[in-house]
Amino acid sequence: MITRATFKCSSEKISQVPKDNLPDIAFIGRSNVGKSSLINMLTQHKGLAKVSATPGKTRLINHFTINDSWYLVDLPGYGYARTSKSTRGSFAKIITDYVFKCSKMHFLFVLVDSRLEPQRIDLEFIEQLGINGVPFGIIFTKADKLSKAQLTRSVSRYEQTLLEQWEELPPMFVSSSERGYGREEIVGYIENILKDFNKDSVK
Repeated sequence: MITRATFKCSSEKISQVPKDNLPDIAFIGRSNVGKSSLINMLTQHKGLAKVSATPGKTRLINHFTINDSWYLVDLPGYGYARTSKSTRGSFAKIITDYVFKCSKMHFLFVLVDSRLEPQRIDLEFIEQLGINGVPFGIIFTKADKLSKAQLTRSVSRYEQTLLEQWEELPPMFVSSSERGYGREEIVGYIENILKDFNKDSVK
């Protein structure tokens, strides 16, 4: 259960992220996938993550302290064409440095828009997570924009696409920030992985 969420800091590079032992649970996705809205819905804190009509607004690694026991991390969106090439390059570096090199990062949620066919940029990013052994799950956003049948087809299509390369599927969640769908399942899953983290820390 998330009872307290406060902004901790923004970082331009991984040397600036908090140096304590609290684990990071991070969220990433293509620009305009609904990440800020999802974070606000999960924390039940309307203005925690800045929601922007302009895709690609999150350009820093943003840490939020949750219940004084872990960090929710809002990562920059990837793959938005309207930023300059040099800016896109710096997004890529900040993202890859954090995701693949930051020892604090305990689990990563990759957000995908449930209305779209599997996007190449998402699949390539997910493939890199597999190659680098990064633990991750997938959250389908904007589920309220589809009928139940369309949503089932969309998730199934994604599963089939992933099974072309993966022997085992990652955990998957369906969400709607507008209607609060998926909150209990996602927060419950985070609680379970944090229990495992705490057990390992005690050993």
